[in-house]
Amino acid sequence: MPAKPAAKRPAIRKGRANVFADLGFAAEEAEHLRIRADLMVALTRAIDAQGLSQAAAAKLLGVTQPRISDLKRGKIDRFSIDTLVTLLAHAGIKVAFSIRKTAHVA
Repeated sequence: MPAKPAAKRPAIRKGRANVFADLGFAAEEAEHLRIRADLMVALTRAIDAQGLSQAAAAKLLGVTQPRISDLKRGKIDRFSIDTLVTLLAHAGIKVAFSIRKTAHVA
């Protein structure tokens, strides 16, 4: 039986700072998604660092356990930036941000 040829590896290229832009989202949507993802990661890490169950995290944050499940499963479409900032505040975490001018202006 002849040996199979080695599979060709896809080209790897360095991504930009925003994975959502790399995936083809419009610039504005990619930025909203990046911010929400960063906030979700921070909240998930805070819950995990405290060793909270989903039920305990829900009680602390004033939401239902299924809401925490959505957070842990990365259901980004179910959380607004406002909601995530509020949840982080309930967890005792202050959100700070910076504003920078982009290189490209419409």
